[in-house]
Amino acid sequence: MPLATTRRAGLVDQVIDQLREAVSAGEWPIGHRIPTEPALAAQLGVGRNTVREAVRALAHTGILEVRQGDGTYVRATSEVSGAIRRLCGTELREVLQVRRTLEVEGARLAATARTDEDVAELRGLLEQRDLDWDEGRRDDFARDDAEFHLAVVRCGHNGLLFELYRGLMEAITASVASTSDNPEHAEMIMHRDLVDAIEARDATRAAAEAAGFLDELLARVDRN
Repeated sequence: MPLATTRRAGLVDQVIDQLREAVSAGEWPIGHRIPTEPALAAQLGVGRNTVREAVRALAHTGILEVRQGDGTYVRATSEVSGAIRRLCGTELREVLQVRRTLEVEGARLAATARTDEDVAELRGLLEQRDLDWDEGRRDDFARDDAEFHLAVVRCGHNGLLFELYRGLMEAITASVASTSDNPEHAEMIMHRDLVDAIEARDATRAAAEAAGFLDELLARVDRN
């Protein structure tokens, strides 16, 4: 490979990393239109062609979406999330099915591998989640409920399972928001029994608790 080409490829990779970091850090939220190509080139101190190649690469992974004549928008926060979005879109039933697969095993592992600090974190997240609901903060509730379920998976201390689940966070948060539309909904189960089972190191009961509320959600989706 010619030296100039090698240097250019390295520069594109650097810009890809910078743009990816801006997305993952929340500087550009999901649905946000990123700065224009000339603005990014000036901000990063690179040529427009370099920015164009970096944007094209991130669009290929699903993180960005280029809309001709409109601009470039943030579509996902990671390559994994982007891939999942391309695979199952926003189909609620599919998201819930995937959640069930990951969360049941995540709860089982959490019950066997959790630390006291993990349990304390779960109870704190659960308290915040419930407070969001009681005070009518529905958007915060959806985000904090998703964070609670992510923390359950993290308590299993399986890095690969955690990364797979984290890649679903946008879809999970959306599924919580769309399934918590009334106080009697199954998603409103307070999950205290799940945390109790994890604290007691009862893997069978933890898995059953995780499966139970998701099965109820799936049944409701099928009825509608």
